[in-house]
Amino acid sequence: MPASEEPTPGPEGLIDRRISRKTVLRAAAVLGTAPLLVGGGVALARDRAGTGEAPGLTPACHDGDDPTIEQTEGPYFKPNSPLRTSLITNSTPGTRLTVSGYVFGRACLPIAGVLLDFWQADVNGAYDNVGFTFRGHQFTDAQGAFSLTTIVPGLYPGRTRHIHVKLQAPGRPVLTTQLYFPGEPRNSTDTIYDARLLMNVRQVGSAKEGTYDFVLNVPQTPTTPPTSPGPSTTPTTPPTTPPGGSWTVGTLYNAGDRVTYSGVSYQCLQGHTAVTGWEPPNVPALWKRL
Repeated sequence: MPASEEPTPGPEGLIDRRISRKTVLRAAAVLGTAPLLVGGGVALARDRAGTGEAPGLTPACHDGDDPTIEQTEGPYFKPNSPLRTSLITNSTPGTRLTVSGYVFGRACLPIAGVLLDFWQADVNGAYDNVGFTFRGHQFTDAQGAFSLTTIVPGLYPGRTRHIHVKLQAPGRPVLTTQLYFPGEPRNSTDTIYDARLLMNVRQVGSAKEGTYDFVLNVPQTPTTPPTSPGPSTTPTTPPTTPPGGSWTVGTLYNAGDRVTYSGVSYQCLQGHTAVTGWEPPNVPALWKRL
């Protein structure tokens, strides 16, 4: 089994600030006062995408707070991982997991072409230090989105369940961090764990789906929200059939497109490629019910 990973020491003030905020978030989660989505789970940065406003929990974009926090890479990182969005095959043992989300800059605007390099333990809690099993890198698409297909990593002594990731926006420094799972008993005893890195995770059949939005320390100019149009002398009639048809995974939607999902019509608020877990009712930042 892999040995425990130890946190990298840092300036005393930084460590105190991290622990203090983690303690506050942990207490808030117990009291039910942490910023949550309507359906449960940690608030995502995408909820304020394009507004220039700070996202709810991880992290603030432009108000002087830190971007997504850095964590130790541990002893098991290997460079030169293969380019791929799936780390598994049909015969890979373990609970299937899809992790998806966006990468934003300091003004909550998505960043295309960000490198994300993932690595994790297998179902038994072991890392492949010879080959590249459960290791792979990818790039965010034009909408700043990423999606990883893997399994829920196993546990090993000294750590809670987690996934490692390095991120690098074009021409910017590398951010090394980790993602965590809610409801894990070891979250309260793992000295590296930080609540700001919790994914939203839900059960979908026999598999799990996780979502998380990263915010990198990349300067951006906030966009100006469009002003409401004045009264029109020529009334417009909305189409009787949404031009986008039924919402479909893998479809590239543009702002203004209309779709139906479960018999309900929605309008796209920002361009993106549809992935499982982003059905219109689940992501109000992307779809508005008509």
